[in-house]
Formats: sequence, structure tokens, C-alpha cells
Amino acid sequence: MLHYGGNQSVMKVSRTSRLNGEYQKEISEIIRRLKGRNPNLKGLISITEMDVAPDLKTAKVYVSIYSNNEDEKQASFKALQDCAGQIRYELSQVMKMRTVPALTFHWDGSMTYGAKMDELFKKINAMPKSKDESEDTQD
Repeated sequence: MLHYGGNQSVMKVSRTSRLNGEYQKEISEIIRRLKGRNPNLKGLISITEMDVAPDLKTAKVYVSIYSNNEDEKQASFKALQDCAGQIRYELSQVMKMRTVPALTFHWDGSMTYGAKMDELFKKINAMPKSKDESEDTQD
């Protein structure tokens, strides 16, 4: 009997990626409902990525929070961390799985970084061209 190890790892990857997507969707919905009950959850809270461990015991939840107020962002992130157990419980009620992973929330700064880069590019494009650059473009 021949054994091809490759198929098993491909199956795990696709199952994990499916679970990541499903958890991301369900956790987003749970947070949306929690916002009405928890006054500390403010701003636009987005689950940007999920990383469920292969053994399904733990999951990293990457979060981006959009708000004009930095204190509000921090309070919302802290509230999410404090609600991790409650979110896990509600997730267990929705997902029909034997185990639901323990959730840890992590700050995803990619949106903030992207916005900062956009601002820098706008400033660069708004800068007047030097005399040398102007002469180069006329050639």
C-alpha cells in the first residue's frame, strides 16, 4: 500500500482556512450584538484575520478599530479582551463543533499603517517640484 502524505496536509489547510473564515464571520456578528450591551465597545470594530491553531484549541483574532478618539480605541480593545470568554461561549452556541478555541485578541495595525502611508504619499505629491526636476520633465 502506498501512502501519499501530501493530501493530508492539503486537507488540513483547506479545513483550517474554512474554519478561519467561518469563525471570522461569526465573531464579527457576535461583536455586533455585544456592542448594544457593552458601552465600552465603540467605533468600527473589524475582525481582519483569524488564525486558528491546527489542534483547534486556540485562535488568534486580529482586530482593527476605527475611531477618531485614541482612548476610545484602546477602551474598545480592552473590552474585547475582557469579553473573550463570553464571545467564546456565544461562538460555541452557534458553531456545531466539539471544541471551540480559546480566543486571544491582537491589534492589527495594518489599516492605521496604510492610512499613514496614504497621508505621506499625499504630502509628497503636494510638494512643489525642485528646479532640477522641472527641467528634467521638459526634455
